[in-house]
Amino acid sequence: MSAEPAASRYTTKLIKASALIPDTRALLQAWNLAQDTAENLARVRRQNLFGKASRSRVEDILQIFRQRYFSDPDVGRALVILAQAGAPDAWLVPLFYFFSAQNDRTLRDVVLETVLPRRAAGYADVDLSHVERQLHQWIAESQTTTAWAEITVKRVAQNGMATLRDFGVLRGDINKEIAALHLPVEPAAFIAYWLSAREGSGYGVLHSPEWQLFFLSVDGVERTLIQAQQQHLLTYQSLGSVIRLDFFADSMEGYARVLAARLS
Repeated sequence: MSAEPAASRYTTKLIKASALIPDTRALLQAWNLAQDTAENLARVRRQNLFGKASRSRVEDILQIFRQRYFSDPDVGRALVILAQAGAPDAWLVPLFYFFSAQNDRTLRDVVLETVLPRRAAGYADVDLSHVERQLHQWIAESQTTTAWAEITVKRVAQNGMATLRDFGVLRGDINKEIAALHLPVEPAAFIAYWLSAREGSGYGVLHSPEWQLFFLSVDGVERTLIQAQQQHLLTYQSLGSVIRLDFFADSMEGYARVLAARLS
């Protein structure tokens, strides 16, 4: 059996990252869609958007931002459109969370393999030791980029839980509880659009495991898609295992403009 590609292994990126919600919002609002990613980031450096932050911290923020939201420039540009249209945090924060999880397998799977099973088992809390245990399992299975030292395990676990708290998945400063997540229909429709391009079918969208980041079952996803149809954000048709989804745009940017029009 061949070795797992390094890009799909668990990393320590969470040590330098957090939710970065205010920084992300500021970057999106300052973005110039007429410039490419490199030009925008260079301009942000020149304009000192982050004030008193050290140069090394600014570079960390920009690297994290680029990885999360501009690894696929279509996603990043669509988020710029929403942010500059005045989309509320109720729309933006779930999208920041979702795309952060898509671009950091460690963050994603802490939710899917630690938080979600505890919630499903009826527990309301998540302790640092639960996350550390999961990290140790990944290390034992050689799923991490290197064999992490104990201090690294602790820092990844702590930062991961703090990030999930800031994104609204957990709550509490010291003792963390699992929050009751609410995914508004507008960001849900945006995610469905993104998934439709990735999955290639309505069935794939409906049954995508990525919805579990919001603790949504298949029935919950279907209710959300029906609600989106009622609000004229998409069309949803279901006939047995045949699911058809259609959107009123042919690009991520176009669909972001459809959503942004609801803000005017």
